[in-house]
Amino acid sequence: MSTPPISQYNDKLAVWCQHESDFTQLNSLANSLAVPLYQSIDKHTPEVFFLTYRDDCLKLLDKELLKKGGLTVDIQPRAGEQRSYPAPKQGNLAKALGRKTKTIVDATTGWGQDALFMFRMGYQVQCIERSEIMAALLGDAFQRLNQVDWMQSLNLQAPKLSQGNAIELLANLEASPDCIYLDPMFPPKRKKSALAKKSMQILQELLGQDEDKEQLFEAAFKATAKRVVVKTPDYAKPLGGKPDESFKGKLLRYDVYFKK
Repeated sequence: MSTPPISQYNDKLAVWCQHESDFTQLNSLANSLAVPLYQSIDKHTPEVFFLTYRDDCLKLLDKELLKKGGLTVDIQPRAGEQRSYPAPKQGNLAKALGRKTKTIVDATTGWGQDALFMFRMGYQVQCIERSEIMAALLGDAFQRLNQVDWMQSLNLQAPKLSQGNAIELLANLEASPDCIYLDPMFPPKRKKSALAKKSMQILQELLGQDEDKEQLFEAAFKATAKRVVVKTPDYAKPLGGKPDESFKGKLLRYDVYFKK
C-alpha cells in the first residue's frame, strides 16, 4: 500500500488493485490523484469510493455496494440511439447542433453520453472535463472505444480528451470550433423530502459542482466560431439569456446562441 500526501479526496476516495497485472496502471492513477492505493480493503478502510478495474474497464465503486458492479462510462449507444456509423443526424440535439456544424467541443463532458452520441453522428468532437476522477473514467472508455471492431475497420479515433477548467481551456483552443456544447448541472426542480444518500452526496463532492455556469457560457461564446448549444432542464431559465433558437423535448431543451 502506498501513502500519498493528503489530497482533496482525503478519506473519500482510494484506488483498489485487485489483480497484480493492474498494479502499474492503478499505482500511476493513485499517484496522479494523490490518493491511497490498496491491494485489499475491509470494513475498516476509511474511504467511501474506490477506483478499480473490473469487467475489463475502470469503475468507480461505492463501499456499501462493492459487489454491485460500480459506475463506468458506457461506450454503447443508449436506448433509441442508432448503432450505425455515422448515425443519422436526427432529433433535437442534431437540430440544435446545426446541419453545417462539423467540429464540436463538449466543455462539460461528464459521463460522456452526449459526446459519444455526437461522435457517432459523425461530428468531430473534442472533450473537456474538469473532474480528475471523471477524466480517468472517460480516458478508459475512449481506450476501450478505440478497440471496437467498427472503430478499427473505419480507422477512427475516439474524441480527444482534456482535463481541466473549461473556462481556461476554452480560451486557449488551437482553433475555434463550429459549436461549443454545454450541459452544466442545474439545481433540481424540487427539494427532495429526505436527504440524499450520504454516498451520493460524497460522489457529488468528488465530481464537482457547476457553480460557474454563467462564466462558462461567456467563455464558450467567446471561443466558438458559430454557435453555443446549452442543454438545460425544461424548468430552468436560459443560461445565456433569450436564445436564438430552442428545441424542446418532454423534460429538457437545447438552447442555441449564434455568434453574430
